[in-house]
Amino acid sequence: MAAALTSARHVVLTTHVNADGDGVGSEIGLWHLLRARGVSVIIANPTEIPERFHFLIPAGADASDRAVREIERADLVASLDIGDLSRLGNLAAVINKRQPPLVCIDHHVGPVKLPPGPCLIAPEATATAELVFDLANVAGWPLTAEIAQALYVGLLTDTGGFRFSNTTARALRVAAALLEKGVDPESIYASVYASAPEGRVRLLAEVLQTLVVEPEVGLAWVSVPADALRRHEVTADDLDGIVEFPRSIAGVRMALLFRYIGNGRVKVSFRSMGEVDVAALAHEFGGGGHHRAAGASLPGTMAEVEEKVLRVARAFLANGQPA
Repeated sequence: MAAALTSARHVVLTTHVNADGDGVGSEIGLWHLLRARGVSVIIANPTEIPERFHFLIPAGADASDRAVREIERADLVASLDIGDLSRLGNLAAVINKRQPPLVCIDHHVGPVKLPPGPCLIAPEATATAELVFDLANVAGWPLTAEIAQALYVGLLTDTGGFRFSNTTARALRVAAALLEKGVDPESIYASVYASAPEGRVRLLAEVLQTLVVEPEVGLAWVSVPADALRRHEVTADDLDGIVEFPRSIAGVRMALLFRYIGNGRVKVSFRSMGEVDVAALAHEFGGGGHHRAAGASLPGTMAEVEEKVLRVARAFLANGQPA
């Protein structure tokens, strides 16, 4: 992987639509690492980097506004935090057409659906940022404070502030190593979690009004009204964490969030407690993810998708497998 990345003349880093803290943190950490090796490298995502992560972006690092052009001239594309080309939005067609050399660094469960190339995939890793940390260590690439900060954001966000079940002992050891490089955890918390626009809080209040709980099966869900993001002047990134509220209800083993994403499709976010494997459930709908956090998008109206997914989810909770 290190050889492929450092031998290319121009490397384009990309991650999934609506990038999260792990996708962004991994990209920016790797951007710094490759720049220090003298590699021409740029970040080109299918959607713009959410505002709350802008404090991480070095000047001139992000070219997502011209992502298609960057992909078209890349000598190598590196996909981070994604193993399925379909999650690259409009960039997927460009990659399929051009077939540039591609490498992948990811920690998700499920089959890899990318053009052939070197892959560093470890579902047991807490975050893709942990794998970028490993790559740097194995390759002998020193970590600067800027790199450590970016990778720490990846670990922090994918573990829910080191609260989720994927908070392994190793994840905390990696976090400790990053802190030793000069990371300020309080300032990162303020930037990532304590800089919400007013609309995000009002969106949360509206979405929670849709809460439905079925305590007899341990299921709870919320739905995002179709025009809520526009009315509150927020983005899809501002939905991050909302599904944790229904999951936090006593007795709930699975929580769902439904959101219309356009083009006749509804996205479903799955979260679970205990041994409920929502990645297996998401796979039934063409999605994927992790044991306790997964997602999928389905064609249909909100009512149609809710009816279909809830029926299968109830059977899954009752039988341990889809109906």
